[in-house]
Amino acid sequence: MSKRSPSAADFSSAAKRPKMSSAANGFRNTSAGQDIDEDLHSRQLAVYGRDSMRRLAASQVLILGANGLGVEVAKNVILAGVKAVTIHDAQDVRLQDLSAQFYLSEASVGTNRATACRDKLQELNTAVAVSASSAELTEQFISQYQVVVCTNTMMKESILLNEICHKLSIGFIKADIYGIFANVFCDFGQGFKVLDVDGEEAATAIIASILPGNPTLVTCVDDERMDFQDGQLVTFSEVDGLPGLNDKKPRRIQNVKVQAHSFELCEDTSTYGQYQRGGIVTVHKETKTLDFKPLAQALDDPGEFLLSDFAKMERPGILHIGFQALNLFQEENGRLPQAYDIADATSLVQLANKINDQSSNKVDLDEDVLQKLSFTAAGELSPMAAMFGGIVGQEVMKAASGKFHPLYQFFYFDSIESLPDEALSPEDVAPRGDRYDAQRAVIGSKLQDKLQDMQVFLVGAGALGCEFIKNFAMMGLGIGAQGQVTITDDDVIEKSNLSRQFLFRDWDIGSAKSTAAAKAAQAINPALKVTALQNRVSPATEDVFHDKFWESLDLVVNALDNVNARLYVDSRCVYFGKPLLESGTLGPKCNTQVVIPNMTENYGASRDPPEKQAPMCTVHSFPHNIDHCLTFARSEFEGHLEKAPAEANAFLLQPASYLQAVRQSSDAAAREQLEKVFEVLVTDCCKTFQDCIQWACMKFQFQFHERIAQLIYTFPEDASTSTGSLFWSAPKRFPQPLTFDPADPSHVAFAQAGAILKAQVHNIEVPSWAADLSKVSEAAGSVKLPTFKPRQGVHIETDPKGTAKPIANGDDTAVIEDLISQLEDAQRKLPGGFKLTPVVFEKDVDTNFHMDFIAGLANMRARNYKIPEVDKLKAKLIAGKIIPAIATATAMATGTVLIL
Repeated sequence: MSKRSPSAADFSSAAKRPKMSSAANGFRNTSAGQDIDEDLHSRQLAVYGRDSMRRLAASQVLILGANGLGVEVAKNVILAGVKAVTIHDAQDVRLQDLSAQFYLSEASVGTNRATACRDKLQELNTAVAVSASSAELTEQFISQYQVVVCTNTMMKESILLNEICHKLSIGFIKADIYGIFANVFCDFGQGFKVLDVDGEEAATAIIASILPGNPTLVTCVDDERMDFQDGQLVTFSEVDGLPGLNDKKPRRIQNVKVQAHSFELCEDTSTYGQYQRGGIVTVHKETKTLDFKPLAQALDDPGEFLLSDFAKMERPGILHIGFQALNLFQEENGRLPQAYDIADATSLVQLANKINDQSSNKVDLDEDVLQKLSFTAAGELSPMAAMFGGIVGQEVMKAASGKFHPLYQFFYFDSIESLPDEALSPEDVAPRGDRYDAQRAVIGSKLQDKLQDMQVFLVGAGALGCEFIKNFAMMGLGIGAQGQVTITDDDVIEKSNLSRQFLFRDWDIGSAKSTAAAKAAQAINPALKVTALQNRVSPATEDVFHDKFWESLDLVVNALDNVNARLYVDSRCVYFGKPLLESGTLGPKCNTQVVIPNMTENYGASRDPPEKQAPMCTVHSFPHNIDHCLTFARSEFEGHLEKAPAEANAFLLQPASYLQAVRQSSDAAAREQLEKVFEVLVTDCCKTFQDCIQWACMKFQFQFHERIAQLIYTFPEDASTSTGSLFWSAPKRFPQPLTFDPADPSHVAFAQAGAILKAQVHNIEVPSWAADLSKVSEAAGSVKLPTFKPRQGVHIETDPKGTAKPIANGDDTAVIEDLISQLEDAQRKLPGGFKLTPVVFEKDVDTNFHMDFIAGLANMRARNYKIPEVDKLKAKLIAGKIIPAIATATAMATGTVLIL
């Protein structure tokens, strides 16, 4: 974080930032309506967008069953920021509930399950109205909700509830986990609108040429991948010569050739005119309408099942019958089958055969699978609850927002491979009267004891880390005499973490993540033995994580957010022969990898290709998308407000030694370095806030007028290349200069942000009127801006392989000496101990004007080149390189990798 003068800091905090406790669902109420708290929800906004978030904020969700799965769903939905959540349960807490329900304790036994966990759920997001209920489930009661989730509910009751929801167009989800088996059913009613099927940005491409005809051949530039598919609809814009294509009408395409960067338009354009140049083609995202069948009908006619494992193509049909048999067993016996009881398993298999014989969609039943369903149905595993809490939570988001294609309609899952290799008996799974009995009923006492004596190293305590250590506590990992969990993370908690790192609260902001996570996990299970460290795992900390430490471990779990750290941990695991659990998320996507020494590929054995970087000449002079503009803006921010002031401070700290080093180098790089110091201390030195206003206006004039005017003077619109083709051909966009206008709010907002940040650099008091755009406009209007005068012989890099490195010339030594002379004179006039305050970019503070400046600069540059501008949030996501993240994907990833 950057240090600022008290006056500047006071000004920045004058625009009060909302607190969670006073917001509404992470939203602020304004005269214009609901305003999303971007500090809290920035990562989630990157996934859903504002419109979907507002639909979520208007939704009320009813969750039936406060068991492990129900509370996992509730946790994820509350973190997402819906309007209200009601957790409904008429059952009392049993000791075995503590196996997967992390908001219960031994003191809760005998109390109502919903009531026992309501307060803890409320802490997750105080802006969401969380209530507990055991009321009768009447149509009137249900009608107040937009989504209903049934867990731990018998089939007859589920069918009745589904009938009500289907009639009232209320999203209905039924989900259950039984040991290592699970199922989900969704019914979102008739005519459900999926507004965005995949949540991805609409693919775009820059047109290189169009050959009119029937069909029409469209070729795109080949500098970026063309992500189009046959049958998609696309729209055209900015096409010169074929105005009929610019009507925004969706058009069908065919014969897409990715390698040739071409496709055909299913339309006769022979009469549209002759293509000249330019054009953007964008995929048109269609709304999809789905008709869901109610549960009673879908049971007999399930349609296609969603597969989770292509090696188990027949498994969903078997489990569809098996889960119905399990429900019938409960109805007949008033209980679930006892763990590993042969008689109960035989009875369930018989019921399954009877149901299958009466079904219109008969399947070949696998009695071994059905037997294992019976053996483990009485158990409940925390990782399974986490995994399906993420899946079901995401289906709630889909039902409430219309974002992403929903599950249609049945999903069955099993992880039989997770069971011990040796056959278990009822004695092996006999309860011991502790919180792990429900897990012991699935995996047996031998494996449970082994888990408790494990030495585990968890690297990272962010979103993944919070989920992992919660599951460790629930599973009893490392609680034994020989067991231990070590967690490390060198980061501290920020507000933006609270929407998905569920162990943290607003009072934890500023605390070490590892310490707070360890404390929260021990509150879940006081028996957890955990050591929290604040060290980064890297070559620099091998004195902490030494050979003896690595040799003592039984398992390493990565919960990291960058590839280099993952690769280092992976290399240590390979060296010491330790198993590694690897996982990661990107918005709604997630990946998992289980690395077993001498058995599986390690994480570092395969790598993704490096991200493609835009050439320097594109970023500096020929941008053709907003990413280029934001990359340039971020570079300008850091160059003028952080790096140059820091370099000037290095000079001010030890002028003699600094100048001696420059003289010894005496090359183009040293000259450039000295010019930056000269600029910030002499040319652009500010003493009053009006000086800062002038600096911002001059910066506007230089970047958006003079540079562009010089560019088009050097390369006029009709300029040609050495081959005779037009210089300004795709992907280049011909720009137009902007002139600073104090009546344009976007111009003034740029000047305001720039002036405030420049004042921070020079420790200048920011006057209260700086918050008033009209006052800033008046001050900016008094600035006299220079008239552009074109220069001859200006070199503008056009080679994509070129660099921005300075070119040496014979005048460097003379120029350096002149700069040194002027700097020494300027330094003598400064008060003793004077130094500047570099501004270090911080994306997650909405009131610090960092993103205002960057977004303003990027949008003005986009305006130069007629590139669509973006709002501050979109700019923040791109310039801040924010990784989209949601709680549901995190829960699913961690649950999946632990169950595997």
